Amino acid sequence: MRKFAIGAAVSGALALSALVVPSASAATPDLTFSHVVVNNGKAIVVGTTSTVRVPITYTLTHPVDLVIDNKTGIAGIALYRGSSLSKMQNEMESDDVPSCTTTSTTATTVTDSCTEVIAIEPQDYFFGASDAGTWKVAGFYGLSTSTTDDSGNHISVNYGYDMWGGLGTTQIKRAAKLTTDATPEPVKKGKTLTVKGALTRADWETAKYSGYTGQPVALQFKAKGATAYKTVKTVTSGSKGALTTTVKASADGSYRYSFAGTTTTGTATATGDYVDVK
Repeated sequence: MRKFAIGAAVSGALALSALVVPSASAATPDLTFSHVVVNNGKAIVVGTTSTVRVPITYTLTHPVDLVIDNKTGIAGIALYRGSSLSKMQNEMESDDVPSCTTTSTTATTVTDSCTEVIAIEPQDYFFGASDAGTWKVAGFYGLSTSTTDDSGNHISVNYGYDMWGGLGTTQIKRAAKLTTDATPEPVKKGKTLTVKGALTRADWETAKYSGYTGQPVALQFKAKGATAYKTVKTVTSGSKGALTTTVKASADGSYRYSFAGTTTTGTATATGDYVDVK
């Protein structure tokens, strides 16, 4: 369960024990989030089932007297999709508290170097193709105090929430897969080889991989004894992501398909299929 429900906070209410409690009004705390790096600066590629752990590092500067004990008060990073903070369509944050080390202090402020991890489970966060693309980065501070022991036949719950956007962006992409199958094997030198395969990508609505059509995919070859693959030609994926082309067999070696990815889909490289040329 997430420590702070961002969507509920932004909409102005928090559901707690079947009660809808208005967000507490309080002065905005003076926090500064800087040097935020999401996933080591790389795109986040997510499939259909496996959890993807996204590391985040940042610097946090806050007043000396501000409560950040990860119990009643917590600060951290959130990723969201939407035109603005108040119109976010999807969001995610860490289930665990950040790990912060104080790097400097003044009479009025404390500066911490912080790390945290957002564990992305696709079935919990992604609901369709529109969730792939650019996500925005925000910092937040939440304060929660409560007395729920029924002492004097009375309970009290107070909740405050602040969020700061404009901390950067990150790309979230659908994972892709590729296959390669070269036939016939073995083949006589100079004869025609048919190289088939398929390009598929994660479909977050069905939790399966579906064909990715109309995409340029490189057919590559690595001769026996060589250390690197070289591109032979580019093939466009057809119906259901199908790939097929022909080449002349010239030497022993491995063929594979390689996909460079798009703004919404990750890269993919198939396992090489070795062909013995007689």
